[in-house]
Amino acid sequence: MKVDFNKVLELAKKYEPDMSKFLRDMIAIPSESCQEEKVILRIKEEMEKVGFDRVEIDPMGNILGYMGHGTHLIAMDAHIDTVGIGNPENWKYDPYEGYEDDEIIIGRGGSDQEGGMASMVYAGKIIKDLKLEEDYTLVVVGSVQEEDCDGLCWQYIINEDKLKPEFVVITEPTDGKIYRGQRGRMEIKVATKGVSCHGSAPERGDNAIYKMAGILNELKALHENLVDHDFLGKGSLTVSEIFHTSPSRCAVADSCWISIDRRLTVGETGDYAIGQIKNLPSVKAANAEVTMYQYERPSYTNLVYPTECYFPTWLIEDEHPVCHAVVDSYKGLFKEEPKVDKWTFSTNGVSIMGRYGIPCIGFGPGHEDQAHAPNERTWKKELVNCAAVYAVIPMIYTTEYAAKMPAHTANLVNK
Repeated sequence: MKVDFNKVLELAKKYEPDMSKFLRDMIAIPSESCQEEKVILRIKEEMEKVGFDRVEIDPMGNILGYMGHGTHLIAMDAHIDTVGIGNPENWKYDPYEGYEDDEIIIGRGGSDQEGGMASMVYAGKIIKDLKLEEDYTLVVVGSVQEEDCDGLCWQYIINEDKLKPEFVVITEPTDGKIYRGQRGRMEIKVATKGVSCHGSAPERGDNAIYKMAGILNELKALHENLVDHDFLGKGSLTVSEIFHTSPSRCAVADSCWISIDRRLTVGETGDYAIGQIKNLPSVKAANAEVTMYQYERPSYTNLVYPTECYFPTWLIEDEHPVCHAVVDSYKGLFKEEPKVDKWTFSTNGVSIMGRYGIPCIGFGPGHEDQAHAPNERTWKKELVNCAAVYAVIPMIYTTEYAAKMPAHTANLVNK
């Protein structure tokens, strides 16, 4: 069967009002990490309405909607948790009530990344309407806790749900481009210890905050000299939090610790990044402790699935069959060559490809610069375009590229 690209686009445009309403319904439900239950139930309702063959919610709280019963298992993923709203005064519109006109939808989660879920669900309806079912099973995943711990949801899905697709389309915002990789990241803690005493005689104690001062300066300098890569870009480092303990405001601080958001490019591993910090002269002089954070927060179902806060870098080749399948889908629909690029931020691909070697490809509505920003918005045209591409990918892949899949997809980071 050949795909009628014009009919796919016509249907995607026809369902723009349905996608817009569905997205606004999701935005209206606050769904920060570990509080996603109500939005998951709203997604279940929409999946059932448009005709998914089976809809399940796993013990962690992820939702999985199945379409088709074929041999080739293909997955598409949208995390449906959001960050908070920050300072409400920075919002022109209520972040949950949002705003809509002929072109845009504003509200928390519009780009990052409930828009991807709206497009995926209606791609399923287009597949049903046009009978684009081939020898594949498509599973549309709404994953939880990504903002808290990216990839944890897919560690659970792969290890416990035993879902191992041939590839995964990640629907995080891609600015209209196709993405084939991203830098990894890790969350690092650096702690100094001191001895408290009365603040009137600080020489009697040992100030843990002062010990941290030199470390902060050397970390800032380290960021400027990190490894660069011609495609994924430079590694980066920023101090994101600082804490201390002290008996009172009239006392010397007896402990201090900071959090570091470390982004990892090609050639940088977790051990390498930790080692860089441990080897700083100020860290050695302060006898500071350098460790990786662990994540153990319960999901909204009260399931705890502990993991270290290490999220590996990943990159697939531009000639990979999965990359070709998405590029061909785009070209067939829009009659132009797409730009193939990479994310600046991190996605669930850190587990899917980074940990487990299941190839990922990115295409999603919205723009990266809207993620975590006030007055977050997405564009209706992109919801439509993405729904059309998602509807076409499974058939293009199954008929043209499944037979060309390598037995093992190389992570170019490791070459």
